[in-house]
Amino acid sequence: MADVAPIASEAEAGPARERASFFGSRTVLKSPNERLQPEMAPPPPAKPPKKRHRSALSTISGFFTFLVVAVFAAIIGLVVGSERLHAPGPLKTDALLVIPPRTDVPDILDRLEKEGVIDNQLLMNFALFAEGTRSKLKAGEYVFKQEASLQDVIDTLVGGHSVLHSFTIPEGLTSEQIIGRLRDQELLENDVKDLPKEGALMPDTYKFARGETREKQVAKMVEAQKKVLAEVWSRRAADLPLKSPFELVTLASIVERETGKADERPRVAGVFINRLNRGMQLQSDPTIVYGLIGGKGSLGHPITREELNKPTPYNTYQIKGLPPGPIGNPGRAAMEAVANPSRTQELFFVADGTGGHVFAETLDQHNRNVVRWRQIEKDAKDKLAPDAEKTLAPGKPLDQKGELVLPPAPFATLPTAFADVNDATGPASEALARLANAMAAPGISKPATAPPAFAGPVMPDLSAVDIALQGDDAPIGDLNAYPVSATRRAEQKVRAARFGLAAGSDVLPDTTLASAPVVEPLTTTAPKPRARAFDASEGTSLDPLRNKSFDLTSAKTVPNLR
Repeated sequence: MADVAPIASEAEAGPARERASFFGSRTVLKSPNERLQPEMAPPPPAKPPKKRHRSALSTISGFFTFLVVAVFAAIIGLVVGSERLHAPGPLKTDALLVIPPRTDVPDILDRLEKEGVIDNQLLMNFALFAEGTRSKLKAGEYVFKQEASLQDVIDTLVGGHSVLHSFTIPEGLTSEQIIGRLRDQELLENDVKDLPKEGALMPDTYKFARGETREKQVAKMVEAQKKVLAEVWSRRAADLPLKSPFELVTLASIVERETGKADERPRVAGVFINRLNRGMQLQSDPTIVYGLIGGKGSLGHPITREELNKPTPYNTYQIKGLPPGPIGNPGRAAMEAVANPSRTQELFFVADGTGGHVFAETLDQHNRNVVRWRQIEKDAKDKLAPDAEKTLAPGKPLDQKGELVLPPAPFATLPTAFADVNDATGPASEALARLANAMAAPGISKPATAPPAFAGPVMPDLSAVDIALQGDDAPIGDLNAYPVSATRRAEQKVRAARFGLAAGSDVLPDTTLASAPVVEPLTTTAPKPRARAFDASEGTSLDPLRNKSFDLTSAKTVPNLR
């Protein structure tokens, strides 16, 4: 019989467990094996939920902490950076630097550092980023001052404070002449394609930076002329015989060429206005020149009768009224003079020889003024004639008076010997002859016997006679003691009469040394009257009063001539 396992009692089966069934749950007892298994630990208790207000507070606290640290660091950085930006730079002297157009920022910084303007590219780059000006650096020609700081360099480049050059356009030039002056400015670029209209440019002084175009300068002049013309036209007199601003510029260009004196412009303008009102021809010479050669300049010679009679649209001797357009570019003063001319009855004017003009209301007055002007011209030509003759000796120096400058010729430089004073010629021989003839004067010693042949002048004994240069007002002694010409004798008589002295005889002494009486040397020690000596070089090219290089205050050495 098979063994039948005993059925465990309910107590041995252990605690019962519920088992689900179709009819409902029922309790199932655990087996011993199941009862040996550990009981499943109960689940841990649920954590209480975190409070949301504490999490937000922590986030805000951390943000503010970071913000404080960042602000503190930024303040330190700004202080240090600002001090470094404004510190003196490395430049030892002022420097000129040209930055070409379209140069990149790194290239600009590199060039600044190579030229010694800055010494820290990184700091300047950071400053440009911080200020937002990195893309605003401008090309141009700049002058950086000695020890310029980084901030100064940035301000200069961002502000475009480049070096400005200037050129001046005088009043009255034609447009072609003005463009020629613009082309002479080597710092400007490009060329002017179209020649501006005559009278469209305003003469003035203009500033420009290196590298600007000539077209830009022309545009400046045109704009300035439009602005000035609008102002002048708005303030013009109401009764002008001018229909448009263009006619005002045309007449102003004629006035500009007729006179260069500011105070005469209104009177000259008044003359032309009076002529226009009376239907008279303007008869202005500058219009003839412009009609012949246009805007190229001047004729280079006075207007001839043939040119005066040659008909051109601008010849105001042939046409009535204004020419078809301006003959130059007038300035503001000329335009204002035309807009408000002098209120006179004058119809004529002619040069007065001083750079100005003399005006007249009638033709008779004008003809008399013309006669005076022609006399002034003639006198000027006559005065220039001697000067022209002096130019025939090229290389000869002239003094301030226009006279030939003679070399210094004191007695020490006279020739040492002559074969015969009477055979010599020229100023020097004449002076020596006069000096030899003067040996007969009282108080002047000479050899007891004259040599048969004159071997040279014997100089007077300076211990016995005082040789002094006398002026025109100096008193004179015996007139017969000196060998002088008849003209000089007449002058001496007048001077003698002025001082109450005897005129003396008109018989002149002999002019040869052999016929001169022998005068013994002075041996007495008693005071003698001071003899009046003559100046042998007076009136000649050797006259020291004519030679400004001759020093009258220093001692002279007289050589012994043999």
